[in-house]
Amino acid sequence: MNSAVLGLEDGSVFYGKSIGIEGESSGEIVFNTAMSGYQEILTDPSYRKQIITFTYPQIGNTGINREDYESNKVWASGLVLRTIPKLSSNWRKEESLGDFLRQQNVVGIAEVDTRRLTTLLREKGSMGACVLAKEVISDEDEKRAVFLAREFPGLSGADLAKEVSGPRRVWNETTWNLSSGYGSLGKAKRKVVAYDFGIKRNILRILADLGCDLLVVPADTTYEEVIAENPDGVFLSNGPGDPEPCDYAIDAIKLFLKDKIPVFGICLGHQLLALASGATTEKMVHGHHGANHPVQDLKTGEVLITSQNHGFAVNEESLPPNLQCTHKSLFDGTVQGIARIDTPAFGFQGHPEASPGPNDCVILFNRFMKSMSISQKKDGEPQKIA
Repeated sequence: MNSAVLGLEDGSVFYGKSIGIEGESSGEIVFNTAMSGYQEILTDPSYRKQIITFTYPQIGNTGINREDYESNKVWASGLVLRTIPKLSSNWRKEESLGDFLRQQNVVGIAEVDTRRLTTLLREKGSMGACVLAKEVISDEDEKRAVFLAREFPGLSGADLAKEVSGPRRVWNETTWNLSSGYGSLGKAKRKVVAYDFGIKRNILRILADLGCDLLVVPADTTYEEVIAENPDGVFLSNGPGDPEPCDYAIDAIKLFLKDKIPVFGICLGHQLLALASGATTEKMVHGHHGANHPVQDLKTGEVLITSQNHGFAVNEESLPPNLQCTHKSLFDGTVQGIARIDTPAFGFQGHPEASPGPNDCVILFNRFMKSMSISQKKDGEPQKIA
């Protein structure tokens, strides 16, 4: 087994064992507090140009299976673990985590003191990092890892949505169940155009469950191209990077809002909705990454346990009068939900589709369906949903 070293831009160095390919990879290092779902997290496009540190020590013990991919590949730049799993066991397992990482050309490091690393990131914030793996690590390799960590430009100002966005495509797969696996869309109730800024598959599956005829379009699809499809609603997906450089998306969203077309945004899509409404966003110190984050619904007072993955947030002080804050994080008070009061558009910062994580917020998809139903009734068309 090869050795590995993790270098941070503050000069900190961590030694360990390689769990992946030999090589080097740099990115912004973040910590994730989820206790399960490592496969979904690694294949989430929102982790583009990030190195993931898992705080939970038992990562990899159920192996990997193709059914749980959230995209077609690993998008994370690297992986940091406490221990290397000696054995993985699950009836759905197809390969081990180590084999998966090597197949996906991912550089990883294990046998790291992740408590020390997480404490450091909590105190200093997310920062540039580099994982370097080879047969024997020298002093020069240590210096190179720190050098490459300091050379990483960061994610502020980075438009990554176009890098992870897929082609135009129709989607009809529904969610997984124990008896039959994934299903397929039956009778469609609504036509939805879903922007792919790095969309997770389970988002599309839940929308299909609810009867959405889904057309998934690339991140830079124009307003005119979407309107030509005559959609009942527009969905804005999750994705990586800074939302502010995505002016192509912001310009299109402004026009959807002007037309009062129902809009629902998740994660990056939520931030883009805020920007299109006149608010601003800001880089967070260490972001929110995990599957156990408490969020409060400000209208009902209900506390929801949510899945989170974001390094940018909507600035509450910048919200215009027609944009309300609907949810807040109970960790740091940051904005977790927004809603326009003059048009049927709302957003949620967390991941109501979970995968991994709890399903407390899945009702937000029903809210999107209801907004499309109400919009159709106002237009004088027959209601399509009972």
